Amino acid sequence: MDLDLDPADRAFRDEVRAFFTENTPESFKARVRAGMRLEPHEFVAWQKLLHARGWGAPSWPKEYGGTGWTPTQLYIFETEASLADAPVQYHQGLELIGPIIFTFGNAEQKARYLPRILSSEDWWCQGYSEPNAGSDLASLSTRAVRDGDCYVVDGQKMWTSYAQVANRMFCLVRTDPEGRKQAGISLLLLDMDMPGVSIRPIITMDEIHHTNEVFLDSVRVPVANLIGEEGQGWGYGKVLLDRERGVTAATTLRLRQQLRGARAAAAQARTSQGALLDDPVTADRLAQLEIEVIALEGMVMRTMAEAASGKDSGPRASMIKVRWSELLQEVTEFWVETMGYDAAAFGTIGNGAPTEPWPMMGMLYSRVTSIYGGANEIQRNIIARRALGL
Repeated sequence: MDLDLDPADRAFRDEVRAFFTENTPESFKARVRAGMRLEPHEFVAWQKLLHARGWGAPSWPKEYGGTGWTPTQLYIFETEASLADAPVQYHQGLELIGPIIFTFGNAEQKARYLPRILSSEDWWCQGYSEPNAGSDLASLSTRAVRDGDCYVVDGQKMWTSYAQVANRMFCLVRTDPEGRKQAGISLLLLDMDMPGVSIRPIITMDEIHHTNEVFLDSVRVPVANLIGEEGQGWGYGKVLLDRERGVTAATTLRLRQQLRGARAAAAQARTSQGALLDDPVTADRLAQLEIEVIALEGMVMRTMAEAASGKDSGPRASMIKVRWSELLQEVTEFWVETMGYDAAAFGTIGNGAPTEPWPMMGMLYSRVTSIYGGANEIQRNIIARRALGL
């Protein structure tokens, strides 16, 4: 990707920079810098703001309400968002099921769902993992049996992020129990208020309610809610997971937020010799992290450019996902180690307002990044198979 910006791209950069400077709430910034997610209502407000500006779907084609931006423009957008400590957009509808709908859905589904994703009227959750089918997703057992113009769905989904606020779910189900396990899987869209849908919260070690168990007991889902063809859900699901790893690629450009936080903490921390940032060992470790982030950004930019030109980047999305998650964990751990006790302590800022231990919470939350979107162990298997032929 050519980073020598032409006048049009420089003007675009200035426009994006001004927007983020003027519109990013101060209340978001400390959490975003630490790698934390916003609250659902904050995600909705942010999406509405971007949608009103015409930037609700940076990676979508114009024909479906997106921006139609070039890879360079997407890079500029994400980079300026990072510099402003602006939040990412919530991705389940926008970057996962939305593109599946406009690629494989019918005209009625596109007209019904896509505008509501852009406006954040719908909040989607993902019904993929199950108690015995997480990393081995093809082993899923949730059944969908055709009964007239409906499928009757029975099963359980696990680790369903924000199911407690979602009004819709995209769900992999088994419509044909015969044959090999990858066959006979279909992709259904269901409403969370349908009779038979129940939710049980899972509280993770950061003590925030992100994720849930979802129980599906004789849920009647209209056949009209089937995406594409029956039995082809595994293929659609793989496309969706590739996009999720692609979302991670764009998010990689936000690693500089955590690096800035870690560097600032090292500059503020004091030792008997002065600032911790001046300690050679600390400075060396921070420099190494910065070098690795720069290298990863280069891989991301190459992947974004190839995707825009229709090229298959092979296993690179998996490679980016693995390295991004590991680097995020390393950077947030370094940040917390640098702050010591202060990383976990509640305190006050200059105006007396209370602060929260966001770096510690961000570090805890980062542990999930090597699991979601396909555990890193599974990603390494994909890399070995696609890159090395093993």
